[in-house]
Amino acid sequence: MRRTLLLVALCLLAGAPAWAGPITYHVSVDTSSIAGTAGSLEFQFNPGPLSSQPASLQILNFASNGTLAGAPQTFGDVSGGPLPSTVTFDNGGAFNDYFDGFTFGSSLAFDITLFGPALTAPNGTATSGSAFGFSMFSDPDGTIAALTSDPTGLALRIDVLLNGTSSVTSFSPEAAVAVPEPSTVLLTATVLLGLYAARMVRRQRASRNSSLSLPV
Repeated sequence: MRRTLLLVALCLLAGAPAWAGPITYHVSVDTSSIAGTAGSLEFQFNPGPLSSQPASLQILNFASNGTLAGAPQTFGDVSGGPLPSTVTFDNGGAFNDYFDGFTFGSSLAFDITLFGPALTAPNGTATSGSAFGFSMFSDPDGTIAALTSDPTGLALRIDVLLNGTSSVTSFSPEAAVAVPEPSTVLLTATVLLGLYAARMVRRQRASRNSSLSLPV
């Protein structure tokens, strides 16, 4: 049994990509300092300048006590919505953008899910990744940056890297991003290796106790 556990775990680890499924982040922003401001929000998901593998992104579970204008402007490979319904981006176009007016409340939050071949099966030949950007502005036209050190309004950037992983860069001290959980495959492999290690420790203890016991 212990050999079976070890072999299964090793096979899972050897065959698993960097991420075996979609990557999900939870974003929450404290906007209390500009509550009541009539501003705007912008979401983008764009490929790099060279050759990028196909990738997609969804914005889900948008929640806020602020108010969306409800008349978004979209450009490129953007479908679904309007927020708070799910909005889907593909990186097939050079520029993929969702922009909407927003009267800020005290907070806003949403989930981001990244998926597609660029994450589940990196081909090793792509020369550019893709990038998601979330921006906040204190005017409806999207010209005055809000709650960010970036003059263009960018509060958060998530890059899809060439090896199928992702990285987060935050430009806003008010924005918190939850780190994604490991894939189910890697978690299962870790659990199996832990069970194997525990079984070995128990056997070693039993063996030592047996060797130290006196004959009756």
